[in-house]
Amino acid sequence: MANYQEIVNLNVGGKRFATSWHTLTWVPDTFFTALLSGRIPTVRDETGAIFIDRDPNFFELILNFLRTRDIILNGVNIRALRHECDYFGITPLSRRLALCDEMNHSSCGDVLFYGYLPAPPINTALPSNNNNRNTNICSRKNSTASNTEVSSSRTHSRNSSLDLRTVGRIPSQDQLGRSRGHSRAASLGNADCIKGPQGLRPPEISAWADSMKVQIIKAHHNWVAVAYTYFVVGYRLTDACGWCIVFQSPVQDSPIERIALNAKTSGGGAGASGATSAGTDVMLGVASGPLVKLWAFSTHTEPVRRTLIGTFNLGVRVEHLLFVGPQLVALSGAGARSKAGVWHTSTQHWQVQDVAHLTTYDTAGSFLLLGTATGAINYIDMQKFPLRMKDNDLLVTQLYKDPNQEPITAISVYLTPKTNLCGNWIEIAYGTRYGSVRVIVQHPETVGHGPQLFQTFTVHQSPVTKVSLSENYLISVCSEYNHVRTWRVTRFRGMISTQPGTTPKAAFKVLALEAPTAQPHNDCGPYGEQDEEQIFIQKVVPDTDTLYVRLASNGKRVCTIRSVDGSAVSCFVVAECEGALRPRRLLLCGHRSGAAQMWDLTGSIDRLTKSNTGKKADTEPETEDSCVGDGGPTPDELVRLLAHCDLDAAPAHPPSPNRPHAP
Repeated sequence: MANYQEIVNLNVGGKRFATSWHTLTWVPDTFFTALLSGRIPTVRDETGAIFIDRDPNFFELILNFLRTRDIILNGVNIRALRHECDYFGITPLSRRLALCDEMNHSSCGDVLFYGYLPAPPINTALPSNNNNRNTNICSRKNSTASNTEVSSSRTHSRNSSLDLRTVGRIPSQDQLGRSRGHSRAASLGNADCIKGPQGLRPPEISAWADSMKVQIIKAHHNWVAVAYTYFVVGYRLTDACGWCIVFQSPVQDSPIERIALNAKTSGGGAGASGATSAGTDVMLGVASGPLVKLWAFSTHTEPVRRTLIGTFNLGVRVEHLLFVGPQLVALSGAGARSKAGVWHTSTQHWQVQDVAHLTTYDTAGSFLLLGTATGAINYIDMQKFPLRMKDNDLLVTQLYKDPNQEPITAISVYLTPKTNLCGNWIEIAYGTRYGSVRVIVQHPETVGHGPQLFQTFTVHQSPVTKVSLSENYLISVCSEYNHVRTWRVTRFRGMISTQPGTTPKAAFKVLALEAPTAQPHNDCGPYGEQDEEQIFIQKVVPDTDTLYVRLASNGKRVCTIRSVDGSAVSCFVVAECEGALRPRRLLLCGHRSGAAQMWDLTGSIDRLTKSNTGKKADTEPETEDSCVGDGGPTPDELVRLLAHCDLDAAPAHPPSPNRPHAP
């Protein structure tokens, strides 16, 4: 085959091509030079043509490039074509395609990208069983200690409180080595890491790198807490300096499972070591197993003062950790051994009480509502909590009992605004294990008589996992691959009304193939305040760098978020940031690389909400088919995502329980 003009017949994926030996070999060191020189064994079809098992459509484009040294890319998937070029080793075309592909992607993100917080320096020893170890943490300023358990650190942060978590692969070393810091307001510096002899990291530091993916993100006001396996880093946002590292928690002996963040705290008595929490900017709770540690951080002094308020024991594994006002609450739904623990900032007292069969919770003002497997809705009034310290009683009071005694699996509380005519109406929506969604209301004039059943929906055939009652919509989610039903709520003078009543709005799915243990920490939502448009965050597969932001009212896609550095998303939260010049709704993503990325969703949500106004009557329902084109992932996107997911290991939705008959 030394004749450059010799014809070569090819069968590529069943389609036949004829070209010359010279056309295939003018680019050196390619698949074709190895094939025609005999370095790669050939397979021929019945006509003697060389068979190549690749896509004939892409091969036709590559062959035309080899013939003309030019290519037309109208309607071509550049990334897929580049993959084929890499396979055949056509370097000149592959480089051109790489540049074309990179024109649409940037490490600075798109217009929604708001900031990049790099992973903190890996400069802390691995946890040991020695509880008396002395841990030093290095940051942009040297750490110091005070007479309490104090450390200092510079930091940076932002907004509202929610919980998330990670799953999957350990990040690669090149990802862990990234030190890029990016933020709109300010760049972040990296402190020097502790190194051993000849500049090498000691073995424990290398082992530590394996645990540097972000496990949980929580936010409150202008603060953000980023939790790794054994420690938490706190960030604060200011208009002048942007995001800055303010504190870092001590390294814990056990992996961190839950965190809670509360900013702008005030008051408080003496702490565990005689310190006070007066004037603290933020309080951080961390749970591992049954133990809860609570710190107060004061940034009014330099260096930052960290005070350990105390270590508390719930008695069972903590499943939920949150603040209700300044009170820290720990909950566990371990069947008959369910417990609730409360630490009160005024009395500095930790109190635990059994709350049997706890299944779900929600908060409204100073109230903590608890749903149970017996069909009861209980509540704790945190304002009355200090009145019964001596009785060791959390004042857990039954508010309502489901008429069919169905186990309550989701609950949402909406307090109507006070008017001159009446006070707050309390409206509660809850879902049950048998798929029922019920709405109950409490009139201000009938507080002593308890809530009254207002409406019941029985559209779900699987257990209800989420319920959200807002000013305009009732949203419910069941366990059948996060199937969502929404209803438009009619109000009169701010109160829910039966004229014309609640009307169906949309039905769609927010598919998320997470492992059961990871589902509580990769919560799809809905996120948002009750007086604004709420959204879902859809993470289809565990190991992905792509998230889909969708309106909770109709499922339509707001935008698509992709990691700027290609690292997989390990956790996320939507937060209302109050530290900027105007409030913004941010999507905060933790990544397996240890970094956190931020995306401003405010403008996109507002534009889509306004564009939907007037297009369709509110009473006209939207079907699942009407949202396919602009809702979740398209069939092509979904197939590409599922290619990286083990469907055999993906959880199937549980069978629907048989609905009991009404008594």
